[in-house]
Amino acid sequence: MQPDERKPVTTLPDWATDLGLQPHPEGGWYAETYRHDRTTETASGTRSLGTAIYFLLLPGESSAWHRVASDELWFHHRGGGLRLWIGDDPSTASEQVLGTGAGQRPQLLVPGGQWQAARPVDEAVLVSCVVVPGFDFADFELGEPAPD
Repeated sequence: MQPDERKPVTTLPDWATDLGLQPHPEGGWYAETYRHDRTTETASGTRSLGTAIYFLLLPGESSAWHRVASDELWFHHRGGGLRLWIGDDPSTASEQVLGTGAGQRPQLLVPGGQWQAARPVDEAVLVSCVVVPGFDFADFELGEPAPD
């Protein structure tokens, strides 16, 4: 791999410019699209019943290792496949590919408390992530960069 192959693209695709995306702390781009107005009590406090975001990774970008307290469902919408690593520990995580191609899955679950990281296979990829109970940055733990 050439050193500049992982250089992030900084321009959003035309099809993503109207989604209201902003930089995400873990890498990539996101926009919250849904937050249920009812709440539930969790061990960490009051949380929305559920939340959803658009999440976009461009070629050369990645989602760093991170984990959240709640279950997270990933849904593929557009673009290439997305390599998603999931596990109790980053060193033992297994790789799956979210997408619509051969050997890929259009939906994947990351159980609450599991470490996860993501990187596009070869082109920009748009997904949605639904978190139940809802996402709260207080339940978010950021780790090291994603694997190559």
